[in-house]
Amino acid sequence: MNREQKRSPNRYERIIETIFNRRYVEGGEGIEFSRDELAEAAHELGVPLPKNLGDLVYSFRYRTPLPESVREKAPPGKVWIIRPAGPSRYRFVAVRELVLAPNPAYAETRLPDATPGVIATYALTDEQALLARLRYNRLVDIFTGVTCYSLQSHLRTSVPGLGQVETDEIYIGLDRRGAHYVIPVQAKGGNDRLSVVQIEQDFALCAAKFPNLIARPIAAQFMAGDVIALFEFEMVGEEVRVVAERHYRLTPPGEVTPDDLQAYASRPLS
Repeated sequence: MNREQKRSPNRYERIIETIFNRRYVEGGEGIEFSRDELAEAAHELGVPLPKNLGDLVYSFRYRTPLPESVREKAPPGKVWIIRPAGPSRYRFVAVRELVLAPNPAYAETRLPDATPGVIATYALTDEQALLARLRYNRLVDIFTGVTCYSLQSHLRTSVPGLGQVETDEIYIGLDRRGAHYVIPVQAKGGNDRLSVVQIEQDFALCAAKFPNLIARPIAAQFMAGDVIALFEFEMVGEEVRVVAERHYRLTPPGEVTPDDLQAYASRPLS
């Protein structure tokens, strides 16, 4: 199994590189391909076909960078991403680079940890553990300033023009005016990275399935020391932009000091 894990990234890189080079035109900013072409490329290269073709695409969308030979062909100031383009179809698209990673210079906010002891005992560091901590500590409410209710975990549905999309959890929110919000949450633990593609999909999902609600996609990421980073996004034209970022450290209630509270009271709300 260990040797297979070591071989897989190289095999994946060779297959995706072959797909890209087949249709790349200098100066171009879009290349469409189908899942079937992954199998054709593997056969052409004489490498074993991955058992899960979807994992090959998923890997380059969310976990690992595209091969350097692909990245270097991006137009100046842009990077390649892979977007869905319908059922079993995908598209390389050149977009302006947006690094979705926690800013280590941001201040932390210490919050009393309301996670039940039995959950904290067995929680891991993956997205499921992160989603549990968000729920028990009402971090989505605190971050957005809206009263939120979990509607569904791992919503998988079809969106016109994209095909099947999935978000880790959907919250419905209410504010003091009575306005309703839909808040899709992407959670990342371990080695997974936040992806612009997932945020774009969340906006599309909200527009297709909850057209009358105000969409406020957010993302959560475990940082070192069990700090949780939360991000909120908006669409500016066709590009995703970060509009808010906060870092929360869940601590035993007695460790949130009067000095902490005084410091937080002086912070701006925005």
